[in-house]
Amino acid sequence: MTYFLQQLINGLPLGGIYVLIAIAYTMVYGIIGMINFAHGEIYMIGAFIALIAAMAFACVYGWTLERVAYRPFRRSPRLAPLI
Repeated sequence: MTYFLQQLINGLPLGGIYVLIAIAYTMVYGIIGMINFAHGEIYMIGAFIALIAAMAFACVYGWTLERVAYRPFRRSPRLAPLI
């Protein structure tokens, strides 16, 4: 049952992405009367930009955390950072 719930949770976002792409294809075909396969490229570029933004955010967050939280404890006794 746990495996089924995990697959259901994984499948819902993936199905949502498929639905968005299908709706975009349908709208473009309905409006201009021909199919345009550039939607996959646009979604892929959006995913790469989101990945790069997440990496940049994590980098800045880690650097800030090191400066604010860990650097003051460098010369302190070993028990101080644990407290």
